[in-house]
Amino acid sequence: MRAIKGRIFDIRQFSVHDGEGIRTTIFLKGCPLRCVWCQNPEGIACDGRLVYFVDKCIHCGMCLMVSQGAVKEIAGKITIIPEAVTEGEEYERECPTGALRMDSREYTLTEVLEMALRDLPFFLHGGGVTLSGGEPFFQQDFTLALLKKLKDKGIHTAVESSLCTDLDYFKKVLPYIDRLFADFKVFLPEEHKRYTGIDPMIIRENLRYVLQSGYRDNVVVRTPLIPEYIATKENLIAIAQWLAEVYPQVQYELLNYNPLAKAKYAHVDFPYGFLENPPMYTKEELLVFRNLVFKAGVVNVFVEI
Repeated sequence: MRAIKGRIFDIRQFSVHDGEGIRTTIFLKGCPLRCVWCQNPEGIACDGRLVYFVDKCIHCGMCLMVSQGAVKEIAGKITIIPEAVTEGEEYERECPTGALRMDSREYTLTEVLEMALRDLPFFLHGGGVTLSGGEPFFQQDFTLALLKKLKDKGIHTAVESSLCTDLDYFKKVLPYIDRLFADFKVFLPEEHKRYTGIDPMIIRENLRYVLQSGYRDNVVVRTPLIPEYIATKENLIAIAQWLAEVYPQVQYELLNYNPLAKAKYAHVDFPYGFLENPPMYTKEELLVFRNLVFKAGVVNVFVEI
């Protein structure tokens, strides 16, 4: 029987922002959404891609000799030919400065579990493993199998998800998740589809299901405060009113905008949603957002000041 493998673009140890305690956060490749503000654009495409970091390049020419056509020099610039890239680490091994590397690699369940178990002493004091992305539910078989293995080892599990997955799978995977961080980004269906490429009804159906289930107190709903697209009075009030109708005691978190994501777009083949990168919101602005949501009926509102 063929071993289940998952494609992962980052494994971050000693994280304190992806759930309770000290955590190992595993970022899985692939996402059905195409959010124009995506904070991890390297996680959207499901396949592995070769990435070139121009600031690390010393123009030694080694990549041109060993890449077999995957890397060429065109008009004096190092250029990656995506259709010629083959899976493997030869590009990274031959580049002496790390200017070339694959953006992800495939791991077996055993490999990922072994890495997670190295941090077990930290997990014993309130930490655990968080699956993020991308969209963890995009790699359905791998995510379900990994969560089962982690639970067998007594490790606390968390998942960060858009909930863009079919409800039958969601019901199947839910028992193996100790904490679910669920995104709720844009309320109006036509705006959601315009900004993410996806109709929100499947997302909303999954969110309603879990917030009306016995699991609901293990859910944290999150809204990233993206200027212009999400962080508007009308959008936040509409989201809060919907949540208050479904489950007014829901744990709801507002996430400040992160302007650092823009730098990642130099290595993907689609544009960022802003021509001029806006700043993070101030403490005063965050409190205004919090009060809007609270007055709309959501009692448990959290915002990191």
